[in-house]
Amino acid sequence: MSAFNKKVINALYSVFAIFSCLALGKLCSYAAPVLPGSLYGLIIFTLSLHFRVFDADRIKSTVVWCLKHMGVCFVPAGVGIINHFDLIKQFGIAIVLITFATTFILLTLVGLHYQRCLAEEE
Repeated sequence: MSAFNKKVINALYSVFAIFSCLALGKLCSYAAPVLPGSLYGLIIFTLSLHFRVFDADRIKSTVVWCLKHMGVCFVPAGVGIINHFDLIKQFGIAIVLITFATTFILLTLVGLHYQRCLAEEE
């Protein structure tokens, strides 16, 4: 078997392993909606590697490649920031203050509402 075919087969094996664990994680999130399905999938993937359900050596090269190129996912946000850099330079401090203030207000209101709901149940 050529090296190229071996890489393709390992990549398909890795994709199958990751997506099957993600699918099982999604099923777990429907059965027990405590955690998101992707987190359940990550736990299942970790356990399957630990208990050698999937061969970690075959998956390693694909995972390393994905991690190496993960920055591509964040390029659109970075380009958006650079495109509006003048606005950020002009209003940056106001943006940061508004973000912190509204986050604090939202968390406070949600906490107060939750306490009120708990008090009504008792």
